[in-house]
Amino acid sequence: MLTQIVRPMVRTQLRLLASSQSTRATLVNTIAQWLGFLGVEARVTEIDAASDKIQVSLVVGKPDACDSHDWEQILKNLEESERASGAEPAEPIVLTPQQQGKLQRLLAYVIQAGSPDSKVVWEDVLPQLRGLGYEEDMLLGIRAALKIPQSLEVLTEGLDADLAAIALPKAVSLSMLDRRVTASEDQALSALLEAMKQPL
Repeated sequence: MLTQIVRPMVRTQLRLLASSQSTRATLVNTIAQWLGFLGVEARVTEIDAASDKIQVSLVVGKPDACDSHDWEQILKNLEESERASGAEPAEPIVLTPQQQGKLQRLLAYVIQAGSPDSKVVWEDVLPQLRGLGYEEDMLLGIRAALKIPQSLEVLTEGLDADLAAIALPKAVSLSMLDRRVTASEDQALSALLEAMKQPL
């Protein structure tokens, strides 16, 4: 499933970037999300357009699959590089309250889809969501949404391509927390992908 959504996701993200009023923030978030799929914690410190290329500077943490001893050795072997002190922090993508609520309900659905045979225990899910970088407002909204389950059809009805493009990488990250994709998660990812294909 994941390999099937990669190319369409890239195409849609490019279209989103081209039409976005906050292209820099959108690209910064996209890069961090994509590296996150590989288990790499990354933060963009600088991004610039130069000629026909985009130059990106990253701060990268230890990948999940990297042994701590190996990582320390890598750091030891690398020369200290100058930290980008003047880099501007990435501006977050601003969602309307309606979009924020819809995103929270969509993510709550994906969380529930990952445990179709058991009730979601918030105390178990919360550390994982915090590990993915969710802020408190988002966490509170997801928690509230988990109490009132909704159907995928209702959640994706009238879903605009921009919000679907923001939701899909987050949904993929949630689906991959346990390294497997359930049939319900697959259905949710497919629905988000279809919504992304709408003209922007």
